[in-house]
Amino acid sequence: MSRITLQDIADHTGLSKFAVSCSLSGKPGVSDTTRKRVQDAAVQLGYQRLKPAEERREVTLIFHDQVDSVSYELRTMLQDGMQREAHRLGQPVRLQWTHDANRVKAMVKDSAGIILVGPHEQKTLDILRASGVPVVRLGWVAPLEQADHVGGTDHEAGIAVGEYLIGLGHRDIAFLQGEEGYRGRMERYHGLRESIEQYPDARLHNLHFKEDGGFIPALQSLQTTGIAPTALFCAHDGLALTAVSELLARGYRIPEDMSVVGFGDFSAATQISPQLTTIKVQGLEMGATALRLLLERIETQGNTVPARRILIASTFVERRSSGPAPKHGKSLDRRK
Repeated sequence: MSRITLQDIADHTGLSKFAVSCSLSGKPGVSDTTRKRVQDAAVQLGYQRLKPAEERREVTLIFHDQVDSVSYELRTMLQDGMQREAHRLGQPVRLQWTHDANRVKAMVKDSAGIILVGPHEQKTLDILRASGVPVVRLGWVAPLEQADHVGGTDHEAGIAVGEYLIGLGHRDIAFLQGEEGYRGRMERYHGLRESIEQYPDARLHNLHFKEDGGFIPALQSLQTTGIAPTALFCAHDGLALTAVSELLARGYRIPEDMSVVGFGDFSAATQISPQLTTIKVQGLEMGATALRLLLERIETQGNTVPARRILIASTFVERRSSGPAPKHGKSLDRRK
């Protein structure tokens, strides 16, 4: 259940948000009758007023500091979303980039709560769990792990891309997974597979390879089996940019010969030609939501509430790198 806001109380009572704020803060300008009416509604709705900023302890945002170029732009968006929301709410925050469990242990002692971003080691997770300090995670959690988590809709994104490409007539579709071992990429793949399996005449091909120069050999290897995909769904925008660049260099027309779809909608997606069809990850809202969830946990600390999984829906962004399927798939010229 989402946090009850002043606007919720205003809607419930038919009063203005200003009148509600004055009533709950003890400020003049409203009658005793109105004040009591608002206070009663606040109790009924379960409103919990945040403490004034000067009474609040800092919360700590801890980002894993070993981050690849693929994740860096998303991490920046998450950080920006958290800090903007903290400023809006008047909540003091401090920022740390580290993967050192001992440093995390020192930070916990004077933090009201922690937002943990990235794949931190088990020692760090054990320290946080033992501390009893409220924690919200932005990074994969174990199945049924009792930890609050905010994330994106990777599996749904795969389903959406599959339906989109099938709708354009594509029947041989390749997933550019690149490096193996990333859970988000596998979630996208499983969603894509779930979608494509609904169509008996469609085939899905999973291409995994070393991302430093491995795309073309992987595609050539697939084509030697007689399969020439007409569409690529890439695990992230960086892979999509590589695919577009290397295919264009080998005489492919995009999207006439090959459609390419990315994931992330980061800055480079609009800096290439053709611009990239992709899935936009809502990093700013994910960061803001994580902070709101953490503050709610702090305010209700001691109450027994099950761990929450909050997913922020991505959006589909169609640009010029995708189009109707060609009648026949094009193969690479091995001489190039």
